[in-house]
Amino acid sequence: QVQLVESGGGLVQTGGSLRLSCTASGRSFSTAAMGWFRQAPGKEREFVAGISRHGGATAYLSSVKGRFTISRDNAKNTVYLQMNTLRPEDTAVYSCAARTGVTYFAVPDKYDYWGQGTQVTVSS
Repeated sequence: QVQLVESGGGLVQTGGSLRLSCTASGRSFSTAAMGWFRQAPGKEREFVAGISRHGGATAYLSSVKGRFTISRDNAKNTVYLQMNTLRPEDTAVYSCAARTGVTYFAVPDKYDYWGQGTQVTVSS
């Protein structure tokens, strides 16, 4: 069993920055590819970013490319999402997810474990 705990969400003005963290416990973090997803009210969950098991490959939602950066520190069992130049449309609950395997997927059903989510609100 893997437990994921996110932190770092909050309220920020347009153009501001936040760094989300997701810390894993329960089994070897380095065996898992990780993803960040978000869900805004009334909308479906969408893939934001993914990172492979050892951090060598990443992918992003097109609207966040160049603004968000996903990274991981396997020694700390933690994956990060650095979010810069935030926009009101980035407002959502952000959740991290883990799947046993080398690479990430943009499909939520491919992930085995989920965190509880952290709220990010960007004011205009």
